[in-house]
Amino acid sequence: MDRKLVPLVAVTGFWAVVGIIFPILTQFFMRGSPNKGIVQLMMMMTAACCYLFWLCAFLFQLNPLLGPDLETGLIRVMMYEWGNK
Repeated sequence: MDRKLVPLVAVTGFWAVVGIIFPILTQFFMRGSPNKGIVQLMMMMTAACCYLFWLCAFLFQLNPLLGPDLETGLIRVMMYEWGNK
């Protein structure tokens, strides 16, 4: 597996557990509660929103379209300090 895909798979699995498994477990642990459906919906919506936010941030950083605008002098100093000659 590519190293770039490991965080994607791990975080997707985590939010899948929060959005799918936890609402199913809530069905058993909150049998008599009138708020069971609201709690299940809250877990699913939280997982969906947090996952989409994380996915957008991850994908934007994976292959950025824009880089920093650096002046030529600063680039030369960075190359000298980092050993790229």
